[in-house]
Amino acid sequence: MSTIINNELSIWEATEKIKNGKFIIPAFQRQFVWNMEQIEKLWDSILLDYPISNFLFWHVDDSNTTWDTYFMSFLERVTFNSRLQADADNNNYSLSNIDTRYNDTAILDGQQRLTALYISLFGDLYIRPKNSRKSYGGGIIAKLFIELNKNKISFDDEEYNSKKFDIKFSTKVGMVSPTCFEIRKILDIKDMSDEDRSLYIEKAISKVPEDSKNYARNILNSLYNKIFIEKLIRYTEIIDMKQDDALEMFVRFNSGGKQLKKSDITMSILEAYWPQARQEFGKILIDDFYGFGSDFIVRTALMLYGDVIKSTISKSIATDLMNNWGDFKKALHNLSSLLKELNIDIKRFINGWNVLLPIIYMIYYNPNEYKDYVDDIRAYIIRSIFFSYFQSGTTAKLQQMKTNMNSFNSKITIDMLDQMVELAVTRGKLDDLLSVEKGSRTAGEILYYLSRHWLNNEYKYEQDHLHPYDRFDESKPLNVSIESWTRWKSLRNKLPNLQLLEGRSNGSKNDMPLIDYYNQKNELQKEEFITNSFIPTNISLELSSFEEFYQARKQLLEDKIKNLLK
Repeated sequence: MSTIINNELSIWEATEKIKNGKFIIPAFQRQFVWNMEQIEKLWDSILLDYPISNFLFWHVDDSNTTWDTYFMSFLERVTFNSRLQADADNNNYSLSNIDTRYNDTAILDGQQRLTALYISLFGDLYIRPKNSRKSYGGGIIAKLFIELNKNKISFDDEEYNSKKFDIKFSTKVGMVSPTCFEIRKILDIKDMSDEDRSLYIEKAISKVPEDSKNYARNILNSLYNKIFIEKLIRYTEIIDMKQDDALEMFVRFNSGGKQLKKSDITMSILEAYWPQARQEFGKILIDDFYGFGSDFIVRTALMLYGDVIKSTISKSIATDLMNNWGDFKKALHNLSSLLKELNIDIKRFINGWNVLLPIIYMIYYNPNEYKDYVDDIRAYIIRSIFFSYFQSGTTAKLQQMKTNMNSFNSKITIDMLDQMVELAVTRGKLDDLLSVEKGSRTAGEILYYLSRHWLNNEYKYEQDHLHPYDRFDESKPLNVSIESWTRWKSLRNKLPNLQLLEGRSNGSKNDMPLIDYYNQKNELQKEEFITNSFIPTNISLELSSFEEFYQARKQLLEDKIKNLLK
C-alpha cells in the first residue's frame, strides 16, 4: 500500500522547486490551457485570502519508474493567442527521462495553477498577433501588474466572480501608470531586512496619491507574505506508487470538478506509454484526414487491437499502436487512395468516420487482397449510409461488423452484408429510399452517390426540385383531375422529383418550369442534363405529364440505387 504524506509549501518554495527541476510533469498530463484572465484571478484569490485548492503530488524514484517512464519540465515561456487563451501550437513541452537524484516530484493535480504562478514570477509571457501563423515563434511580451491607486479601481462589487484587485497583464510595458506595480518585482525584496523592505515599498508607492498609500502599502506587504511567508501550497504526496496507479489516480481525480474531455484523458493514457503519440497523430491529421480529430485514430486503434465496445485505451493497445504505427499509417493511406478510386470525397466522413473503421480493419489485415473487393467495399459504404446503420449504438455496430468480418477472413463481402438484417437490401428499404424528401440527410446522400461521377468537389451542391415545388400550389393544368393534382402535391417533394444542382445554377433556375429549364440549354447541355440527372427519355417534361415522368424516373433511380447497393 502506498504511503500518503500531507504537507505545505510557500509559493516561493514551490516555484523554486520548479525552477530547479525538482517538480516535473508526467507525460500523460494535458497541455497548459489556462487563459490570461484565469492567471489574473488566481493572484486576486491569493490576495483575498481565498484557498487555492489542494495539490496532488507523486513521489518518483528508481523503484516506481523505468527507463521508458517519461516526464515534462514546466513551461518557462507561454504564448497566448489574440483571444488571450494559451496557444497550444506554440507552448511545446519537451519529453525526457528523469534523474531521480534531482527530479523527484511529479504533479498529478495542480499543473495549471503551478504553471500560472511560475511563469508569473519567473517565466516569459507572449501574445501572438491575430493574423500570424500558428507556428509563429515570437509574440508581444506581456507582464503582470497590480494597480496601487485605489481611486483608479472601478470594479462592480456586485458582479459575480469579478476581480476585487486591479490585476491585469499589459503589453504596453513602457506606458503603464506609475502607480502600477509589476508583481514579479516583489522578488527583489526576498532577502531584505525589515527596514530595507519598508524603504523599498515606500519608494514603490511614491507616485501613489496620499489617500491610497495605506492601501498600496498593505497590498505589497500582503504580496510579500503570500509569496514568501504563508504556506499556501497545501498538498498530498503519494509515495511508492507505480506509473499505472498514478495514471489511474490522475483519471479518477479529473472525473469531478471541471472535467477533462474523454479525448483528453485518452490522450493522457496514450502518452504515458507512448510519449510521441500526440506528435505522431498530428502528422496523420493533415491533408486527407484534416478535421477528423484524435478520437478517429483512437477508435481505429480500438477496432484493430482491442475491444471497441469498452472505448478505453489500455497499455497493451497503446503498445500495439506504437509498435505497429507504420502498418497503421499505411492502412490509412490505402483507405484514402481507395476512396479516391471510388470517387468518394473523404471529407464527407469528417463527422461520420465510424463508417470507415471496418474498411480500415479489412485493409490492415488484408493489405494484399482488399483491392479484389472494391465492389463489396463500395456496397458496404453506401448501404451503411443509406440505411443509417451507425445512427445509434455505434460501438455495438462496430463490434458487430468486426465479429461478422472475422467470419469472412476479416473481409467485407456482399454475402456478409446480405446476412446482416440492418445491411441487407429489401423491398421495404428500397421503397423507403425512393420516398425520402428534399432536405433530409438521406436524400442528400442518395443524390451525391448517384451523381458522384460528375460532381466537382470544389463546388457546393444543393437539393433542387425538377418540377418546381411552388408550381403545385397554383392552379392545376386543365387536363389534370383534382384527385391526380392532390396526389401529385404529395409526390412533388420526394426523391424522383429531386436533383443535385450547383448552388449558383440553383439560384438562377429558381422556379423555372422544367420544360423551360431544359429548352434553354444547347444540345450538349441537354445531353449532359439527361445523363447526369437521370431524366427519362421519350416522356414529356411538361407539368401536365408529371405522374408519367415521376414513375419513369422513380424506376430509373431504383435501378441505379440497386446497382449501388449490389
